[in-house]
Amino acid sequence: MDSTQITVNPQNDIAGDEEKTHFYRWQGWFPYFLIAPAVIVIALVILYPLIYSVYVSFTPYNLLRPAKTFVFHFDTMFKNYVKLTHDKVFWRSWGNTIIFLLVTVNLSYVLALALSQLLARVTRGQGIMRTMLMVPMMFAPVLVGFQFAWFFNATVGLVNNILITFGILSEPKAWLVDQPWGMISIMTAALWMNIPMMTIILLAGTLSLPRDVYEAAEVDGAHAWQKFKHITFPLLKPFTLIAMTVLSLDVARAYDIVRIMTGGGPARRTEMVWTYAGRMAIRNAQFGYASAISMTSVVLGVLFTLYLFKQLINSRVVY
Repeated sequence: MDSTQITVNPQNDIAGDEEKTHFYRWQGWFPYFLIAPAVIVIALVILYPLIYSVYVSFTPYNLLRPAKTFVFHFDTMFKNYVKLTHDKVFWRSWGNTIIFLLVTVNLSYVLALALSQLLARVTRGQGIMRTMLMVPMMFAPVLVGFQFAWFFNATVGLVNNILITFGILSEPKAWLVDQPWGMISIMTAALWMNIPMMTIILLAGTLSLPRDVYEAAEVDGAHAWQKFKHITFPLLKPFTLIAMTVLSLDVARAYDIVRIMTGGGPARRTEMVWTYAGRMAIRNAQFGYASAISMTSVVLGVLFTLYLFKQLINSRVVY
């Protein structure tokens, strides 16, 4: 029986292995090349201004005297932060901000959860309802501020006209001036703008839940409230944390609405941290002090986000 002798060249195998190694090495770096433009843009738009703001917060930078005050000194680097501890307006603005966040975020969640459960049970026209639900999300916060500033206007506002027409009010009411209606007016505008986003997230989570769990509960005789309490609500926790995180960060940047509707007034009744920082930077030209005010909100926002993400990781459910 004839046999064929196969010869193998070791040098060719070594060269082939080197080419494969070189190819795999470049293939491993390829994803980084793809995301490099986005990383560069984020660094220029977000990272650099953040680092610059941190630096400015440790300086007595005044826009009217930049050559003399834009200097970093170790003996005065914490002067702005020490000044914050004695600033009554700063603490009042933080109190208003906390109240605004707690009421807006929690009330948005309750209303969005109820609305998402109703939409999940709609059999006809659900696509049209979802489209209508997204309409408030298309408006810029500036437009929402102008819109609700007109709604709650004391003379030509839509709210006063409707309430006077139905006999609920006998004379126009200054909604944006009177306490606590100024804060309630701002919260109403924030709710109108933010509820649709949270509703869509919770609706997507509700529709993605496993149906066999509900079928088993129906076999055991569970009614609608029991299924929501023991199945829907616990399984929606990851989606809830995501929605709360996104909404909290979004509401915490509601400078446009507050600035346009009330400007933080009257008498600082609706002053928020971001409007106070803007007032100190733009009107008073105290950029160093304004940066210190902003850094307090940034630090607390980062800590709050990390806490929510930790809760999100702990609440992961494997179906």
